Amino acid sequence: MTELTSEELAKRAEVERIKDASNYLRGTLVKSLQDPLTGALTEDDTQLSKYHGIYQQDDRDLRDERRRQKLEPRYQFMVRVRMPGGVCTPAQWLEVDRIANTWCNRSIRLTSRQTFQLHGVVKRNLKKTIAEINAALLDTIAACGDVNRNVMCNPNPYQSRLHAQVYEYARRISEHLLPRTTAYHEIWLDEELLSSSRQDEEPIYGKHYLPRKFKIALAVPPSNDVDLFANDLGFIAIAEDDHLLGFNISVGGGLSMTHGELQTYPRLADVIGYCPKNKALQVAEEIVKIQRDFGDRTHRKHARFKYTIEDRGVDWLKFELNRRLGWNIEQPRPFVFEHSGDRYGWVEGANDTWHYTLFIQNGRILDTPDDLPMTGLREIANVHDGDFRLTANQNLLIGQVSSKRKPVIDALLKKYRLDAHRQTGLRLNSMACVAFPTCGLAMAESERYLPSLLDKLDLIIKEAGLEHDPILIRMTGCPNGCARSVLAEIGFIGKAPGKYNLYLGAGFYGQRLNKLYRENINEDRILAELTPIIQRYAREREPGERFGDFAIRAGYVEAVLTGRDFH
Repeated sequence: MTELTSEELAKRAEVERIKDASNYLRGTLVKSLQDPLTGALTEDDTQLSKYHGIYQQDDRDLRDERRRQKLEPRYQFMVRVRMPGGVCTPAQWLEVDRIANTWCNRSIRLTSRQTFQLHGVVKRNLKKTIAEINAALLDTIAACGDVNRNVMCNPNPYQSRLHAQVYEYARRISEHLLPRTTAYHEIWLDEELLSSSRQDEEPIYGKHYLPRKFKIALAVPPSNDVDLFANDLGFIAIAEDDHLLGFNISVGGGLSMTHGELQTYPRLADVIGYCPKNKALQVAEEIVKIQRDFGDRTHRKHARFKYTIEDRGVDWLKFELNRRLGWNIEQPRPFVFEHSGDRYGWVEGANDTWHYTLFIQNGRILDTPDDLPMTGLREIANVHDGDFRLTANQNLLIGQVSSKRKPVIDALLKKYRLDAHRQTGLRLNSMACVAFPTCGLAMAESERYLPSLLDKLDLIIKEAGLEHDPILIRMTGCPNGCARSVLAEIGFIGKAPGKYNLYLGAGFYGQRLNKLYRENINEDRILAELTPIIQRYAREREPGERFGDFAIRAGYVEAVLTGRDFH
């Protein structure tokens, strides 16, 4: 973590120069926010704003018209909350709802990383939005950027005593790996600026932070709803009689790639060992430091931890980790994952409490003339005496409901038709990223299109008698993997408007990648390709056989167990 010479810096990716000159993520953000002549931040500040939980975007539906009118794009910002394990109080839910309806586009997005995204914030309202999020005892620091992001933890209402212990570690890991710079509090909360004689320090990240984003998840078997193997670092809870003993450690997962660049590919994490629970924070810190020191800072597309491990090997990683720890991690303990989806409806928990999981299609909570889910959840939050838990599948769990409040909440669920989880197993296991109109990376529709495609696929599913069979189906508008489409039994990745690559054969509980089946096809081809496969699955599947497993056994695609075999 020594200072770089100008020659050394010149060899690195451009974003490394921006970090180097940023004075620990400050840049010229204050000046950019005050510039009234544009709705955008400067190019460098746009990169730095990610570390503060902000993505600059524009409304792509309006791009061409504004260009014709010689206007700059309609710039707006997405703000992402840091919320370990996806848990918030009813009071915090109400504040997020109020902020969404005051400064944003009147919707809340539940993400596949168990947190809130708020869209449509214009620059003049950005500081107010972030300040009010912090006033609700939430924050947005490190929700994006080349740092550890929101730490995931499955809700697991079946084992809530154990979940409480695992969730506490998710929270502690998140806090431990936060950047230490005071820039966030200075810029957004007007806290006192550092004196010129005092310097920021980043004992874990250093001046240049990580080469790329870093993602951590904790899972409680048999549920893998967090898709643990898609994360740079994973902790698999090992317990005895609902008492947490420690964690198996997995490393090197990541799903992003680039179309046409075969040297980029998704990778599933390797399980490398076991540590006692009181060593988990040390393990997390040292693995992050390994990526800090050895990750590729010259080629951005090769900078994720998965490539560090692919280049150097799992044995090297274990040796380096043990060396830094000063003790050796143990052999992995036995564990089994059985599913990766959510369990809908009421489930009884511990201590005379109940949990209710709602299906939120693609995570978007938005009132329309026909449905009022945002209003309904607001009324529930006003009477709820437990918590809310965002799931990794973009759904919502109303948690720790007391027996006294359960009838009241049940009545509100019915009143606002929030109990409508009697969908096909295909739809209940669907997920889509945001894509158009706000994501600058999107090549095709996703959130706005998948529901209508499911309407057509549901007809095929019902005709085949598979209405109640869970099948993982996911769609992303680009190959960056926000909705984890390469871990779907039926996966779609956008190539161009109306055109998608179709992938088949992933494992039902996140243990196997899928494989390209058809390239660059439109809806008519999608339906034509999937119809006979679905019909054949209904006729020929073996007892308990999942759709992804059948796609491999029937010869539609080959099994993909390593990232290098993905293409």
